[in-house]
Amino acid sequence: MCTHPLDLAKVRMQTAEERGKTMMQTILHVFRNEGVFALYKGLSASILRQATYSTTRFGAYEKLKDWASGGSEVTPPFHVILPMAMAAGWLGGVVGNPADIINIRMQNDMALDPAHRRNYRNALDGLFRMTREEGPKSLFRGLHPNTTRAVLMTASQMVSYDEFKKALVNHVGMDSKSIYTHFAASMLAGLVATTVCSPVDVVKTRIMNAKEKHQPALAILKEAVRSEGILFAFRGWLPSFIRLGPHTIVTFIVLEKLKSLGIGMHS
Repeated sequence: MCTHPLDLAKVRMQTAEERGKTMMQTILHVFRNEGVFALYKGLSASILRQATYSTTRFGAYEKLKDWASGGSEVTPPFHVILPMAMAAGWLGGVVGNPADIINIRMQNDMALDPAHRRNYRNALDGLFRMTREEGPKSLFRGLHPNTTRAVLMTASQMVSYDEFKKALVNHVGMDSKSIYTHFAASMLAGLVATTVCSPVDVVKTRIMNAKEKHQPALAILKEAVRSEGILFAFRGWLPSFIRLGPHTIVTFIVLEKLKSLGIGMHS
């Protein structure tokens, strides 16, 4: 709810043909030309995506980490949790792919000319129409770059959070149970995750929003580098971080609180 307008700005910046607009210029452009409610275009798809993609990868990672630690609160070493995070991310990417496509399409719909707009009413309408009009296989369009991003996101976000938290406790002397420790570790994890995932995120967004079917990721990548330069891979980085930073902080703080209440994986 809080970060959706920033996610919308990120998608618009990643798919825009012209360059130069900042995050705030993009948000103001949407606000002035489409209205305040347009900033929440695709919210139902965004919530559906979180309910599928995020819960799957967080749940799988925590369960695998709990298994590797033998039920203790000691975080397994880096070389153990990294492949677990990658596996959890891949699974989350597969499960959340259909909702991710609808999310991107709904957010970018008003940026298209009227003849090419899809006008999905909500996430479920989008899934139904996409299946009917483009076939069931279309629900997994862009699956490879999406799962690649999900692997990178989960590995960089979750593993870096655990490692930053461990470093803050062992080298800075912070309390592992403190909300300040969780805040600092999650903010740093959000920074790492945004930077690592930006190139794949841009390519994934363009594939899912493309009008042509079955356009290879490599072809999109080559064309983008040729026409826009290598820095195209970091278009929308600022709104991505401003969105992912608070998103990561809230997620990990809530997760840690649930664990402390005995509702987490150790219950």
